[in-house]
Amino acid sequence: MKFIKGESRNQVQLFCLEQAVAKDNEVRLIDLFVNSLALKDYGFKTEFDENGRPAYHPADLLRLFIYGYLNWKSRIPKNK
Repeated sequence: MKFIKGESRNQVQLFCLEQAVAKDNEVRLIDLFVNSLALKDYGFKTEFDENGRPAYHPADLLRLFIYGYLNWKSRIPKNK
């Protein structure tokens, strides 16, 4: 199945995401972690019927989920 794909991070652009994200930012660790997983072994489906709008790749959704989970507690307002 065709998934929604973004631009290559290494492609020359006016705004380069690789330069905008610090070398020690947690998103780089999340990206390396998700890339190291064999998603099919963990039950992620990567083959779907082609009808309708293309889906987001499961790896992209997992990256977003992990980032949201790690930053969830720091975003909750604290009651005094």
